[in-house]
Amino acid sequence: MTIWDDIAAERRGIADVLDGLTEDQWQTPSLCGTWTVRELAGHLVVPFKVSLPAFGLAMVKARGSFHRANNSLAKSQGRRPTADLIADLRANAESHFTPPGQGPLAPLTDNLVHGQDLRIPLGINDPRDPEVWRQSLDFLVSPAAQAGFTSRGTPPVELVATDLDWHHGEGPQVSGPAYAIGLALTGRPAALERLAGAGHDDLTRWLG
Repeated sequence: MTIWDDIAAERRGIADVLDGLTEDQWQTPSLCGTWTVRELAGHLVVPFKVSLPAFGLAMVKARGSFHRANNSLAKSQGRRPTADLIADLRANAESHFTPPGQGPLAPLTDNLVHGQDLRIPLGINDPRDPEVWRQSLDFLVSPAAQAGFTSRGTPPVELVATDLDWHHGEGPQVSGPAYAIGLALTGRPAALERLAGAGHDDLTRWLG
């Protein structure tokens, strides 16, 4: 298995989750900002449906704000038929797209995190092997991830995965499943209840 195989599996897994949703579930707030599940699905297909010139135009309309351009494109794509969004994810599962200046760890981590952004609010269990998180956790605690994933850096605690042989950092310990650590590193408090240890309060304060 290569990292591209892992990325393809994540995209197909998300497509499978989306394929079983009701219309009400598509409107469920995700864990990603103000996006609904539908708008988050729109975000995931933007790399396959929006050309670089079109993205540049969106940036101009957003007065140079990547956040506003990204939000506008996600919502625009999210208005398309749900069947088309699912089909796009499956048809492009093996795409080797990477954001400018980033390698394949960026799309792998993006899909892993957004997969939880969808599953957790919908109450859908994730049966995947936690080993897939190892590379992404290493990425999330590296300087490279600060462009788009971890602008606040890393928390002042030692993070220890209980389902992987993985740990990082110094300070009071916080332990739990790899996915919960990944969500915390990307600023999401949704899985804090799955984490425990002497540094839990420090991590909570760091998340704000």
